[in-house]
Amino acid sequence: MERTSKRKKKHHVPARLNVLFFAVFVLFSALILRLGVVQIVEGQEFVKELERTSNTTARIDAPRGLMYDRFGHVIVDNELELSVTYTNPSRATSSETMLSIAKDLESLIDIEIERITERDKQDYILMQMSPEERYELVSREERNELGSTTEEYRLEVERISSEEIEALTEKDLRILAIYREMSRGYANSPQRIKRGITVEEAHKLSENLYRLPGIDILRDSRRNYVYGESLRSLFGSTGSIPREKADYYLSRGYDRSDFVGTSFLELQYEEVLRGQKAVVESITHSSGGQTIENSVNERQGRRGNDLVLSVDMELQQRLESIIEEEMKKAGNSFILDRSAYAVLMDPRTGDILSMAGFNDPADRDRPTNADHIGNVTKAFEMGSSIKAASVLTGFEAGVAHPGKSFNDRPIRLPSTPEKKSVRNYGWLNDVRALEVSSNVYMFEMAMLMAGCHYPNQCNWTNQSVEQAYNEIRYHFSQFGLGADTGIDLPTSSTGLQGGSTIYGNLLDLMIGQYDTYTTLQLAQYISTIANDGLRMQPRIVTEIREPVSSVDEHGAVSQKFEPKVLNRVDMNDEYISRVQQGLRGVMTRGTASSRFANKSYQPAGKTGTAQVRVAVGTGDNRRFIDGNTQTLVGYAPFNEPEVAFAVVVPNVKLERNGGRQGMAQEIASQALDAYFELKTVRNGPEQASRPILEQPDE
Repeated sequence: MERTSKRKKKHHVPARLNVLFFAVFVLFSALILRLGVVQIVEGQEFVKELERTSNTTARIDAPRGLMYDRFGHVIVDNELELSVTYTNPSRATSSETMLSIAKDLESLIDIEIERITERDKQDYILMQMSPEERYELVSREERNELGSTTEEYRLEVERISSEEIEALTEKDLRILAIYREMSRGYANSPQRIKRGITVEEAHKLSENLYRLPGIDILRDSRRNYVYGESLRSLFGSTGSIPREKADYYLSRGYDRSDFVGTSFLELQYEEVLRGQKAVVESITHSSGGQTIENSVNERQGRRGNDLVLSVDMELQQRLESIIEEEMKKAGNSFILDRSAYAVLMDPRTGDILSMAGFNDPADRDRPTNADHIGNVTKAFEMGSSIKAASVLTGFEAGVAHPGKSFNDRPIRLPSTPEKKSVRNYGWLNDVRALEVSSNVYMFEMAMLMAGCHYPNQCNWTNQSVEQAYNEIRYHFSQFGLGADTGIDLPTSSTGLQGGSTIYGNLLDLMIGQYDTYTTLQLAQYISTIANDGLRMQPRIVTEIREPVSSVDEHGAVSQKFEPKVLNRVDMNDEYISRVQQGLRGVMTRGTASSRFANKSYQPAGKTGTAQVRVAVGTGDNRRFIDGNTQTLVGYAPFNEPEVAFAVVVPNVKLERNGGRQGMAQEIASQALDAYFELKTVRNGPEQASRPILEQPDE
């Protein structure tokens, strides 16, 4: 029995060893198989991994082109600065990752928090909640009943309490402001977090970039307006690419993070002003996991091309000062807003020499009263200043001719208020009608164009009146009244036509009391008459030049814009000459003679006073106040015009109610004096004590 037991034990031990040997065999077989796969199948991939070459390309913004005035003074410059940016490596980057970077960055830079919205704060609070906390806001049962995750999120946002929002600290808000800018960017495109970082901030960032993935310091620039608010609004603004125009700019080689011109000259000449970016390519060679070579290739960028403008900055400053002083003298002369607009241009070329606007709203404060762009965007009824076009329209329509006289007395039409001039002038011809600004002379021509021979036989009809409206507006448009001026800006107003074509309004149209026009349209109209019927395209840019390293030098001219004739008015030269005589008479013995009769530069022009009614107050206190819009157009010298002007002072109180009269004439008189003085003595424009740096549209 004992021997049998020992024999059984000897057979049991080898069986257990066999199992162990088999397991070892299987493990070694698997290991050998894996090594074979690594060596044979994936070997080449691991070799590539050990011997890798990586390329990283960065595109660095170049400054925009400069702007010069007609005498070579830099008026829009660039201020170099540094910006901190974040480049998101992938669309899949989580908000938690970005938020972690924002928290690390918060202690290194100061950042403004004014742009943070209530929704930003709610999103920030939700981002930091755990799943359990979010289920407390909106339960699982509620989520199951909702149709989408969008609805779930909306409900979560709604349930963030005001107490939670108010509990956010200043540090939280700074982190949120940084995160907000980071999240607005696109994958693989640098997004500016802060522009104009200080030297101290740059040092801190440089020392910590290694632990801030995607954060970098970018060479940058912003617009510097050397002469402060002078023409500032005309230059326009730059900002981020509007989302609706993203495809347009991307197809032209822009990056999503680029700043572009967003208004006026910056937008109009974007393709010219944009710089050519520097391209920095970093090439890293590695072997065995170790970097063995690192090289950097840089292709230099180039500033954008420069613009040479038609404006005379010294004259511009004089004009702005003249308007501002007149507004101070005006005191409480305006019904509501204090405002005035003026344009000086060369009638022979269309060059805008100066363009100044002033606007001080009655119901709110503005950081500046400058409103230069209002000359092309705001339209008014201009009154009698357009009567030169009215007389020429009557001549061309055949209802009047040089020397034709009408009896100036009140006109009484059915269902129409009495129409008359300031006084009854009796019989007067076309020249005298312009000199004294006869309304009735214009009324007579309008009625005749519609078939009404007042008071004997008035056979006008709806059709004949409508035809008269169309004919008058057609002839007016040839001077630029109610038409696109053609100025080199992306947007400008063409004014508004009066809505109704009733009979009485036809008469108002002929005296500038119905359709509205801009100050620039008014200047183009009088320039056309000064230029013997040639309507010139107004222009602000005369040349495009290649950039040079010094602002005191001028680059080669890459494009020169020649003066462009838009049209020749369909009117006899004799008619134009006759009206020119009438305009000269306005200044020597007519409505503007008290200020202009003795001027050595011999101006010609036409005054205007449009009646207005301005609504003031609200609710039960709403009422209308009568006033007028003062205008004056003209040119000088009479025989060889070189400067034309238009001045508009809207919505002035009536004289009996305290309104200062003659403001448009005073502004025009001083502006012409300044123009001719600068032909002999120039000191150059005065730079602003503190030039304005642009705050780009975001």
